[in-house]
Amino acid sequence: MSKLVIVESPAKAKNIKGYLGRGYDVVASMGHVRDLPAARLSVDIANNFEPKYAVIKGKENFVKDLKKKADASDYVYLATDPDREGEAISWHLATLLGLDMKEKNRVTFNEITKNGVKNGMEHPRAIDIDFVNAQQARRILDRLIGYKLSPFISQKIRRGLSAGRVQSVALRLVVDREEEIRAFKPEEYWSIDAKFTNPPERKVFAAALYGKGTEKIKIENKEQSDKILADLENAQYIVTGVKKGSRKKNPTPPFTTSTLQQEASRRLSFQARRTMKAAQELYEGVDAGELGTVGLITYMRTDSLRISEEARAAGNEYITETYGEKYLPKKPRYYKSKSNIQDGHEAIRPSMPKVTPEQVKPYLTSDQYKIYKLIWERFIASLMEACQQETMKIEISAAGYIFNATGYTVKFDGFTALYEEKTDDEKSDSSSAPLPPVKEGDELKLRSILGNQHFTQPPARYTEASLTKALEENGVGRPSTYVTITSTILNREYVKREGKQFVPTELGEAVTKLLEERMPNIVNVKYTSKMETDLDKIDSGEKDYKEMIRHYYDDFEKPLEKAKAEMQGVKIRLKEEETDEVCEKCGRKMVIKVGRYGKFLACPGYPECKNTKPLVYKTTAKCPECGGDVIEKKTKKGTSFFGCSNYPECNFMTWDAPSDEVCPKCGKSLFKRRGNVLYCPDTEGCGFTKPAPRKKKSETEE
Repeated sequence: MSKLVIVESPAKAKNIKGYLGRGYDVVASMGHVRDLPAARLSVDIANNFEPKYAVIKGKENFVKDLKKKADASDYVYLATDPDREGEAISWHLATLLGLDMKEKNRVTFNEITKNGVKNGMEHPRAIDIDFVNAQQARRILDRLIGYKLSPFISQKIRRGLSAGRVQSVALRLVVDREEEIRAFKPEEYWSIDAKFTNPPERKVFAAALYGKGTEKIKIENKEQSDKILADLENAQYIVTGVKKGSRKKNPTPPFTTSTLQQEASRRLSFQARRTMKAAQELYEGVDAGELGTVGLITYMRTDSLRISEEARAAGNEYITETYGEKYLPKKPRYYKSKSNIQDGHEAIRPSMPKVTPEQVKPYLTSDQYKIYKLIWERFIASLMEACQQETMKIEISAAGYIFNATGYTVKFDGFTALYEEKTDDEKSDSSSAPLPPVKEGDELKLRSILGNQHFTQPPARYTEASLTKALEENGVGRPSTYVTITSTILNREYVKREGKQFVPTELGEAVTKLLEERMPNIVNVKYTSKMETDLDKIDSGEKDYKEMIRHYYDDFEKPLEKAKAEMQGVKIRLKEEETDEVCEKCGRKMVIKVGRYGKFLACPGYPECKNTKPLVYKTTAKCPECGGDVIEKKTKKGTSFFGCSNYPECNFMTWDAPSDEVCPKCGKSLFKRRGNVLYCPDTEGCGFTKPAPRKKKSETEE
């Protein structure tokens, strides 16, 4: 018998074929084969929101070939990814191939290993139509909102803008945070910080002023600080209290999609897209030497914290063999997933817990290794015993004032022997320093005492990691959408990056303000979260997807029609960005405008002066052929290249980026080529090269 298995990616197809062997033909659909055509709305609103699907342009021949393969096969298995999107792709494939929707031909692989593939093939099921409808509801709502709202904001602000069910909420979070920062008024406060030793101990430890008597003191200015320091001059510092205790620090759960993206951002400075690319490759399978071609992690789009008992047992066995029995908790630890999650597959974990990162490092790319190490360590640590700490608090009295010193020592390292989660706030914690042995009545020796000025700080701007966390905590979007959301608001120039931080542009703030005033539900976090919850209820069959679409479409359509009527002829003007380029016709400084084909320079004196010219970015480099300025240009596809500003008189052009450095031999500008090498492009054959300086970590984010 010949059996056809359809998966999504060629890499996965190749690896699964290796496990299934003869009698199976495994082909890749390359994602969706059918979708709502982009050229029109493709949703029949009058006919109960019936979607009008079509084969994706360019895949017509593939579908024909697939039909021939299906007709020639004795059985067809639909093995697309184990989530809503994968279920929908299987449904579209079944529709195109004329398969029976009630037939048990749907198989899923939580991991691309021999056992994972075998287990999936042994448990086929029918396509879950509720799961499909949940995906359809999202797709149709996103299309209705995007196609009807985007033209409105484009007309009112500027051509080519977009709005969406989730992206507009994400943008509002960034804009609201910026408004908080602007409105923030820093308040001055002071601290009194001292350092002591307890003779004959030489160890210096820190303590901070708490208060006077039993009252906590708030020091608001230098005068108050100086008065306290004067009161403490020549004072005796006596230990008046020692309190010892213990505390337990538990490990964090294994990764979900969101927490993997956040931790990779904090530890590795990876953007979410880079993280998910490496994770996808690890899931689909890599050639791992003696292990063969194998998927090293489970499916990477999940918000579940569940792990299989087989994986737990394998992880426990590794911990016992490597660290010993005491590193395993007496009672297994189970993590509780949120109530509104898809629990069809597990948390992200190594598919074979005994395979350490070091074992497979020679076979992985740098990114694959770093992500696998992160996932493997987090999973193994999640099974380990808690870290036991002994805490100590010392109270010190002097001239009626009270100082406190806190610290701890690690009694048993537990999971921290392997891994500890990073936090967004990475300031050093003085309470982590162990304190020397002291007892009540000890007189301490003062080493130093200072009054230090501080100011309260505004809330931090969002980074990609913290925005993802905020969306997840607010129930907005799903694991598979976070990368797209952040990419969209960046690509639309609604926000820009400053280091790792997201800063809203004037355009982003204008879009948010318009939507807040005219379409408040679209940017309402709670409303969008409720919509997400209702969409989740379609999964289980609790809600009819067409009725749900109608409910939310009615909420959306009425305010949109009202806004269109009330804003006829209204155009929101953005402040134009002025440049140093001077209009040669009237002498004004030209401004950057955006047209159908992108940005260009225009004279602000329009309509009296209608001068325009292409926008080019001048670099610091000089042309090696004529000495003119080297400018950055763009191809039609948006790729950067560099050429001489004296074109067409000078034809110098290169794909290599110019640097700020000059050649020490001939004085001409150096350019950077692949391999991180700076070279001199002197046409007479100077030949100078040198390694380019490596960027600092903060500058290497993708």
